[in-house]
Amino acid sequence: MTQYIFNNMVIKLKEDSRRKFMWSEISYLSKWWDTIDKPKKDAVKSLLQNGQFEIVTGGWVMPDEAAPHYFALIDQLIEGHQWLEKNLGVKPRSGWSIDPFGHSPTMAYLLKRAGFSHMLIQRVHYAVKKHFALHKTLEFFWRQNWDLGSGTDIFCHMMPFYSYDIPHTCGPDPKICCQFDFKRLPGGRFGCPWGVPPETIHLGNVQKRAEMLLDQYRKKSKLFRTTVVLAPLGDDFRYCERIEWDHQYKNYQLLFDYMNSHPEYNVKIQFGTLSDYFDALDKEDVTIRKNSQSMFPVLSGDFFTYADRDDHYWSGYFTSRPFYKRMDRILESHLRAAEILYYFALKQAQKYKISKFLSSSHYMALTEARRNLGLFQHHDAITGTAKDWVVVDYGTRLFHSLTNLKKIIGYSALLLILKDKNSYNSYSFDNLLDMDLKQNSQGSLPQKTVIMLSAEPRYLVVCNPSEQDRISVVSVYVSSPTAQVSSASGKPVEIQMSAVWNTASTISQTAYEISFLVQMPPLGLKVYRILESASSDPHLAEYVLHNGNVKDKGIFNMKNVKSTEEDITLENSFVKLRFDQSGLLEEMINKEDSKHHEVKVQFSWYGTTSKKDKSGAYLFLPDGEAKPYVYTTLPFVRVQRGRFYSDVTCFLEHVTHRVRLYNIQGIDGQTVEVSNIVDIRKEHNREIAMRISSSINSQNKFYTDLNGYQIQPRMTMSKLPLQANVYPMTTMAYIQDTKHRLTLLSAQSLGVSSLKSGQIEVIMDRRLMQDDNRGLEQGVHDNKVTANLFRILLEKRSVVNMEEEKKSVSYPSLVSHITSSFLNHPVFTMTEKIPVPTLQLLGEFSPLLSSLPCDIHLVNLRTIQSKVDGKHSDEAALILHRKGFDCRFSSRDTGLLCSTTQGKILVQKLFSMFTVASLIPSSLSLMHSPPDARNISEINLSPMEISTFRIQLR
Repeated sequence: MTQYIFNNMVIKLKEDSRRKFMWSEISYLSKWWDTIDKPKKDAVKSLLQNGQFEIVTGGWVMPDEAAPHYFALIDQLIEGHQWLEKNLGVKPRSGWSIDPFGHSPTMAYLLKRAGFSHMLIQRVHYAVKKHFALHKTLEFFWRQNWDLGSGTDIFCHMMPFYSYDIPHTCGPDPKICCQFDFKRLPGGRFGCPWGVPPETIHLGNVQKRAEMLLDQYRKKSKLFRTTVVLAPLGDDFRYCERIEWDHQYKNYQLLFDYMNSHPEYNVKIQFGTLSDYFDALDKEDVTIRKNSQSMFPVLSGDFFTYADRDDHYWSGYFTSRPFYKRMDRILESHLRAAEILYYFALKQAQKYKISKFLSSSHYMALTEARRNLGLFQHHDAITGTAKDWVVVDYGTRLFHSLTNLKKIIGYSALLLILKDKNSYNSYSFDNLLDMDLKQNSQGSLPQKTVIMLSAEPRYLVVCNPSEQDRISVVSVYVSSPTAQVSSASGKPVEIQMSAVWNTASTISQTAYEISFLVQMPPLGLKVYRILESASSDPHLAEYVLHNGNVKDKGIFNMKNVKSTEEDITLENSFVKLRFDQSGLLEEMINKEDSKHHEVKVQFSWYGTTSKKDKSGAYLFLPDGEAKPYVYTTLPFVRVQRGRFYSDVTCFLEHVTHRVRLYNIQGIDGQTVEVSNIVDIRKEHNREIAMRISSSINSQNKFYTDLNGYQIQPRMTMSKLPLQANVYPMTTMAYIQDTKHRLTLLSAQSLGVSSLKSGQIEVIMDRRLMQDDNRGLEQGVHDNKVTANLFRILLEKRSVVNMEEEKKSVSYPSLVSHITSSFLNHPVFTMTEKIPVPTLQLLGEFSPLLSSLPCDIHLVNLRTIQSKVDGKHSDEAALILHRKGFDCRFSSRDTGLLCSTTQGKILVQKLFSMFTVASLIPSSLSLMHSPPDARNISEINLSPMEISTFRIQLR
């Protein structure tokens, strides 16, 4: 489809220099570019140079703005902008986001920091559009709600009407505007639903038609503060056929010529690109500015949840196809780890001249992974709003790149911990180090591989992708109950041995899980050895099984009990948990002050309305409040107590729900881990939710994050339909009162709400049998067995000022930030595939001199492409984010292994094994260098800011 658009564009724009055209997504442009010859490439470049063709936004895709994490939003911007720099030499300056279903200020921030000055949005709730039109605030400066100055302001144009198609862009009356979409001329494939077709423009009708159109333009201009009007001419699947280019351009040109030649109309009209419009607007703003005050208002906040008519809120897609929303984040954590390790390994390979690594195709695979992740951020991909076969295509791309990234992590890690770097060339590779999680296909859950042990030790390498020192529990499956783990120096390590369960109540006879504590350096690798040994002395986990019967207990102490009235409890040094006899959490008891807190987990179902319009991939139209999940007999509940972790697993028909507590002093011991394996493949028109109810007096306020970047306070409004009170959660949601805050941290994007005081509810999966008439033309019934992962954090709040509570901004605590980072960037485990006796590894690889400050997150260390071929350069983009946090939460005794430094980092004190050859500030996506860009020795970051630097290590 797109190749026809581009090919015709080159021909049709050359015919008349007054014609203009704009394009947004680089993924498609790059595909076409690779197939065309030099003369055509030169033609495109000259159209860009003379302003006839404009690239707007220029990301890899036009991304959704609810589900993506800011890591991926930045990455797809960089990928697009780097492609443009290399192939076309252009730098986009205007943002164009017309199809995402609601808009996030995170996107506005990222565009601003990438060097954009203007942006445009379209899908905003119809009542908000009406309000903005009334007050002429459709054009405004969008400011971040955490910004105390005006440094984040970006000019934003909100399109005023229902859609971005031609019937809804010339003015308020679609019946008239449709007559000026000349693809709909009689005899074509489709006409105007309002019943009046377009007419070809000729001398006999040009006056009447020009006046009709101009009347719409004038009416539209009344909604804005300037005399400049934008009327985009385009739609989905347009400009593929030459005849359409002729119909649109020629008929409009006749109308323009007529209008421009009649001074009494008082109009100047022409084709233009988005930046042409913004330039004309800026010119007028400058001339009218009162005492240097712009005529445009300043606004902060977001534009969720979107509704396009009636009670049709688009809150269903916050959850739709949750299997892939989870897979997206798994790919992200692998990509980030692969990027960082690859750049470190590349530097070592250059230093030691390791040809095998340098000549490998790793960089090509990295580029492909970036592009596949970028593609998935599209507003019909991560949203879960594509047709089944397209979903499979996206899934296959994610799966393919996940497989490649595991290899890159293995190759890079091996090089970094080899004692003798030169020996790298001599190993025959079928990846010596193998990641321990295996996924068999694009639609299946990852499974742990069983390590076959023998008396001959083999290496186990653990990778910490976080920029913080970290104490975590690592678990692997082994083939023998006499497993022994020792540190690189040969010191035995304490291990917990647990059963591997083939089904809810049968244990494996061939696999055992061993878990042990690792303390790892930031961005580092730690090496262990694992073998079968008669002297092994593991701590065996103990089991109590409620409401069921396990016959074969193997080597474990297992007790079958008929359900009694006594409660189930788990505890560590921070907290004690109490569960009911169904195995569901009831209460958390804080060890520090022995206070009891109600924290109840329940499951529930939503149906869909009996009205004509029902829920589908986009819309959530429930049949009222959720109904409780009922079971006739008590579920089988498996309680496990061990040295390093204990858990309660409850087996419901549609959910396997596990709550785990880690018995460790680090951050991981502070929170409760919740894992749900959800399967609703047999259900019809139902959605399953998990609700956490507490005694927190949150009233109707709750807080959700936007893209893992910032927190947006929310209010549940009882006058609005239920579905209007559901919001996107990317990484966390919380509720609070004056004494406590309860946070649900999430490893995947889902829809969340707080419909009653003290509650947080998350919709985990939805299966809908019909289309909801928003363009997909199918329901959502390709559900998979889906794994959802969460953590629950209960924190004490100190000094609360009621005025502060009313503010439009809120921040997570440091503990919450770090927990979220650990949840989204888990430790990776690799094992030596088969023992290689000659292999000699170092005890650890520790690239940083110390942890980064607690509030600074290393977003990415992304090797930059070389100017010519598809290979790497010597530079990387170092992207850092200084997180805003609420310092009224105590960090004492929380197991945080870092401190804060007011956003300062001394560059020379950063790396231990590398020297920084250069570090130069850049714009976010590497498009621009600041005017005073020079080598710096100290990094200074303000809270909330994300900054990119060009770094070269030696």
